[in-house]
Amino acid sequence: MSPLPSGPLTGSAALVAATRKLAQAGVPDPGRDARRLFSYAIGVDPGRLTLVLPEPVDGERLSEFEALVERRCAREPVSHLTGSRAFYGRRFKVTRDVLDPRPETEALIEAALSEPFGHVLDLGVGSGCILLTLLAEMPDARGVGVDISEAACAVARENAIALGLSDRAHVTVSDWASRVEGLFDLVVSNPPYIARDEMAGLAPELRDWEPEGALTDGADGLSCYRAILDGAAAVLAPGGRLIMELGAGQAEAVGSLAVARDFAPIALIPDLDGRDRVIVLGLPQSGF
Repeated sequence: MSPLPSGPLTGSAALVAATRKLAQAGVPDPGRDARRLFSYAIGVDPGRLTLVLPEPVDGERLSEFEALVERRCAREPVSHLTGSRAFYGRRFKVTRDVLDPRPETEALIEAALSEPFGHVLDLGVGSGCILLTLLAEMPDARGVGVDISEAACAVARENAIALGLSDRAHVTVSDWASRVEGLFDLVVSNPPYIARDEMAGLAPELRDWEPEGALTDGADGLSCYRAILDGAAAVLAPGGRLIMELGAGQAEAVGSLAVARDFAPIALIPDLDGRDRVIVLGLPQSGF
């Protein structure tokens, strides 16, 4: 792998060199990542980057950019390098303790917002991107987010403060709904759904850098759905909805698990690739 050129460089030259280096490391879409990292290193909004590319890069900023490129070549996610990830029009702090918010999860947000709710519970809150987005979009709602990881809860609390939602969002440690009190008209979750034998095939950005416990249940990919369904009836209010994100090919299995526990399937919602991504469930007393 060739090093980045030394000496004074324009932004354009630095980007070309970084893109080449990222490509040699096997990074997907190296040009995009080079631009994002360069924008972050020099403190310029990505939309204005073109305006400054012809200019020489300050030596300190160039060194910072080079260090970021080295870390990205080791397949560390861009969000870990910049400390945040965009989701549903907002930015969320992310660390190695939480999953990166992903575009496909926005299908869950859309499903949740399709009907009004006043009290939402997020099981496995992680960064808080689901809970906090729902509260931001529904100003009269209040919510609780739980996670078995205190480190993840700390990140979610920071995001709640940054978004001005800490007065409506309570985040606490719980193993699914085991320590949750009260009833909720909306329960949401994006649980670990990758089976143990699928982990080796994941991209390095996921497998090596994101928390394993948030990716996989260490079994068949369905045990977390079983746990959620076993506990959800006790916290779901009459007429409420349980909405969960699904892994690829899991819709039928999760639907069967739900029916066996007296939940009624309401809808399956596909993602942009046409795969069943979100399941919406209700209880018999909900009238479904």
